[in-house]
Amino acid sequence: MSEYENLKRGERGAWVSIVAYLVLASAKLLIAYTGQSEALRADGLNNTTDVVASIAVLVGLKISRKPPDEDHHYGHFRAETIASLIAAFIMMTVGIEVIIGTVQDLINQETSQPSLLTAWTALGAAGIMFGVYRYNLNLSQKVNSPSLYAAAQDNRSDALVSIGACVGIFGAQFGLFWLDPLAGFIVGLIICKTAWDIFKEATHSLTDGYEEGQLEHIRSTISNHPEVWAVKDVKARLQGSQTLVEATIHVDPHITIQQGHDITDEVEALLKKENDIRYAHIHIEPYEE
Repeated sequence: MSEYENLKRGERGAWVSIVAYLVLASAKLLIAYTGQSEALRADGLNNTTDVVASIAVLVGLKISRKPPDEDHHYGHFRAETIASLIAAFIMMTVGIEVIIGTVQDLINQETSQPSLLTAWTALGAAGIMFGVYRYNLNLSQKVNSPSLYAAAQDNRSDALVSIGACVGIFGAQFGLFWLDPLAGFIVGLIICKTAWDIFKEATHSLTDGYEEGQLEHIRSTISNHPEVWAVKDVKARLQGSQTLVEATIHVDPHITIQQGHDITDEVEALLKKENDIRYAHIHIEPYEE
């Protein structure tokens, strides 16, 4: 299956997240308003940012499916990463707003006993989001989509956030009224932490950062070819979910040009088989002592 077909399949996961977040955000905000729960309100706002993040993932996946053109010779795969970056900024803004609001409530001691319905709403939402997490995690592994994998991790954190909100609300039922806004404050911190992680990963990819351990694995794969006498240099960068590799190898200086060409083809095939790398540029040089 080509990377373009994988991207199309990945869109299903984004749609599942969007529908789930729309329903949960609407229900949480409505019930939080009537049930007077800051924790559930913060959780609902968190899901609102997740709607935006999921839409960004969906748009990024759709743009990434566009084939190479005269302006984008490597394709449009990085649109997926840019969408994640935009979503991170939106999530950070909402997270800060939640933190400021709950801190003001704690300082002003504006606390009340939330309705028990808000706790059950948070608990039910946690179960739903865990199911969405498992679906998107499995799908991201099948289609090899980093943005969908990141979305799945966000789904899991949302399930944990809802559990935390539920604990805070139940605590308020026993007279610990400050637990509800405190849970909302913690939710705000989790939103900011998730936004920071997405921002850090996206900027690392956009600035051509690449994990050193994976680079060593690529070098090892190239070195395993019997006709490669030495690996002089290996570079790699991400183009969306695709890894682009450039390598310089040393070979027997007495072979023909055709033999050298065959070696590069074999190395590229080896990288595709062992590392699922579909684009590699291999440069050969004669081996020197």
